[in-house]
Amino acid sequence: RHLRSVLLADHLAQLLRAQGVVVRLVPALSEERSWDVLRQLRICWPSGSGGSSLTDAISALKAALGRCPCAAACEQGPGTAEGVICKVHLKSFVEQQGLLGYDPNLDVLLVTEGTLQSLAELQEAVLQCPVSDPTTLLTSHFPSSSCCSIVHVVNCEEEFQQQQLDVLWRILDPGAHTALQKHLVCGPVKVTNPSSPIGAEQYFQLRKRQMYEASVIKYGELAQDEAWTEVIDTMTVAAIRFEMLSTAHRSQITLDLENNSISTKGTKSGAFVMYNCARLATLFNTFQRAVEQGTYPPLPPVSELNFSCLREEGEWLLLFNYLLPFPEVLQQAAQLPPPSKGIRITANTETVCKFLIQLSMDFSSYYNRVHILGEPFPHLFEQMFARLQLLAAVRDVFHSALATLHLPPLSQI
Repeated sequence: RHLRSVLLADHLAQLLRAQGVVVRLVPALSEERSWDVLRQLRICWPSGSGGSSLTDAISALKAALGRCPCAAACEQGPGTAEGVICKVHLKSFVEQQGLLGYDPNLDVLLVTEGTLQSLAELQEAVLQCPVSDPTTLLTSHFPSSSCCSIVHVVNCEEEFQQQQLDVLWRILDPGAHTALQKHLVCGPVKVTNPSSPIGAEQYFQLRKRQMYEASVIKYGELAQDEAWTEVIDTMTVAAIRFEMLSTAHRSQITLDLENNSISTKGTKSGAFVMYNCARLATLFNTFQRAVEQGTYPPLPPVSELNFSCLREEGEWLLLFNYLLPFPEVLQQAAQLPPPSKGIRITANTETVCKFLIQLSMDFSSYYNRVHILGEPFPHLFEQMFARLQLLAAVRDVFHSALATLHLPPLSQI
């Protein structure tokens, strides 16, 4: 459940960066168990918080708690959780401020060192964002927070705890425009017929083993060579990212962990997308070798090509359904709704995965039907060059879209 929200946050961050938005991902305490998995999944995570800056931030939060009218000492007793610093009355603050959209069960929060660390890490990320309005520095204990929009990407099981952190920040930093905090909630992740509970590490290793076995079946002993290790790793990451991100974030995901759910060429999978991206790389590598051998002349500039010789329906489908709308697809995927009275927002983060899967299916159909590199006769070069330029643009779209998923294009499979 944590993995889905982290992957979603990472993908959204890449989409927003492409639009020139400064993004800082903040690690939640619940993710610390999965650092190795996150690294293997190419999560663009901060280098890590710590040191004197984090300690100072936690001290400042404790001082703010001491001045806070909503905070009260917590009597230590047999039923008191260990490490509790104080209790904060969230419900009264929400009612006084007229905040809408919060869980009505928000009441008293028992603040611990872990709570303050989470909040300090969030503030540290905010402080790294550029200050757009210096006048707001005069009204906030934690100045730069007033210049940022905060999107809490959280799984549905932990939405309540994240709302608590949100309200606590509002209480401790009343000068900040923290109404810009919004919550993007991921639906649950279910596993069909689980024999035992499965965590992120076990899930990753299972998918990696399945991808390795599927590659051996498809490609034989080659897949057991050390040179294939990076390819298998990338295919595994692709399979997991598409499995987690191809569904709207509000909807439930059901994982089928059986061996037959992984395939190197299944038309609904990330592996299928990577396979078709590699086919394009192979095509252009083959063409380049033929140019170096003198079989074909080099690809002329675009201005010298005659695209009217592209008469295949599949060629115009690639142009009008994928190449031309691609910028709009990226914009739609990264579009967050304008501020509203509630705190929940939605995003179309599944758009890129669905786009890549459909592009792969239509490109594969075209590529299987049309012979791109024909006989080396001059009268055939015009059409071949036009097709190569079209597919070069398709390749660029593949690479740009995969970059939003932190997936490098493969040159071979």
